[in-house]
Amino acid sequence: MCLIGREGSRQRFGPVESVPCKGWYLRDMVDLGAPFRILQDRGAFFDEVKRGENLGQRNLSLLLSASLYFAIYGALMGGYSGWTQALSAAIKLPILYLLTAAICLPALYVLNLLFGAKQNLAQHVMVILGTLAITSVLLIGFAPVTAFFLMTAKHYQFFKLLNVAILAVTALFGVAFFHRGMLSLTDQEDGDKKARRRIMILWIFLFAFVGSQLGWTVRPFFGAPDLPFEIVREVGGNFYVNVIDAVREVFGFK
Repeated sequence: MCLIGREGSRQRFGPVESVPCKGWYLRDMVDLGAPFRILQDRGAFFDEVKRGENLGQRNLSLLLSASLYFAIYGALMGGYSGWTQALSAAIKLPILYLLTAAICLPALYVLNLLFGAKQNLAQHVMVILGTLAITSVLLIGFAPVTAFFLMTAKHYQFFKLLNVAILAVTALFGVAFFHRGMLSLTDQEDGDKKARRRIMILWIFLFAFVGSQLGWTVRPFFGAPDLPFEIVREVGGNFYVNVIDAVREVFGFK
């Protein structure tokens, strides 16, 4: 890493590479390549979490990179209804993921401590932010598909379902990453490992439930063509019912 005012070395996710440097560089704080390196070498990332070194800088880097990539994809989603909705969605999509994580984190941390976990809060945060970071770059991977249908498809419900499907697929890959990360931390410790694994699975469902409800609360992300622009729509209805209604309309069941 770069140390303020003294000679040091900069360490990235993956194989260690020492590079002479001075001061705190912005590129160390906003490391947009970190999520891609995590995908390339997940084991190295989990090893860093276990060592617990430099967690503050790592977590800040993951937070900023994930926020940027979520914002880019959010802008694509909102672009269906113009630049104002694109800007709104670019702000709200990172907030959705990060706020969901913030709401659910205390339950994961406290319950893991209850059943013998030794990791500190920053290590839990790093696993969660790593999960969000790779989810965000997976969304960027689907961005050309979303942009293509944004330009060619004029059916609102189809575009909405397409994005819901993409968000769900990337979330599944994120869950697999989180599951592997938490298992790697659990297996190196004593305590009730089975209980902590059950907690992890329950927490994944909790995260999904809180995220879907929060997403419904801070909608719209796409902007319905027959409604005026709103930053946040009045609470009402249900996310799952809305998705079912969209499926029925797209496939002609209603």
